[in-house]
Amino acid sequence: MNAQPLENDYGTGHKALDKAIRTYLRKIGDTAITADKNFTYSDFLNNKMLIIRSIREGIPYRLFAVIREATPFSEEDWAAYLNISRKTLLRHKNDPAYLFKPIHTEKIIELAEVTYKGKSVFDSSEQFYLWLKTPCFALGQLKPAELLRDSYGKELVMNELNRIDHGIFA
Repeated sequence: MNAQPLENDYGTGHKALDKAIRTYLRKIGDTAITADKNFTYSDFLNNKMLIIRSIREGIPYRLFAVIREATPFSEEDWAAYLNISRKTLLRHKNDPAYLFKPIHTEKIIELAEVTYKGKSVFDSSEQFYLWLKTPCFALGQLKPAELLRDSYGKELVMNELNRIDHGIFA
């Protein structure tokens, strides 16, 4: 496992995330940050005040689509995590002005955080995805992906990723 920056793993997707987050922040009026051309998706995920503001504002479907592409989750997974139907998700896709509700935005950002951390801990995206789908002894033999349905489960998964990152295995 390594804690290398994700430039290699995300590739062009990482640049798309950086650009999408800067565009979003510009739209909600955060010019101090978006004036910084070096502001990244990672910077966003590490800025809790920006996350809180984003949750309250809601994120547009366009940003969600870029985040979704960087995650291992299918459309069905996303619908389940957001507790909405696939049909509703498709309807949101077709509305360019749609903003996710705060509860959905919070879940999207939580899953983005888990994905970002997981990709930094494992040597490859494939290893991280496999880990998400494999029952984990430290998580009560549940698959980490199963725990991501709620905030408490997300915290357990993040804690386990941090232990793995530090070489502490259950």
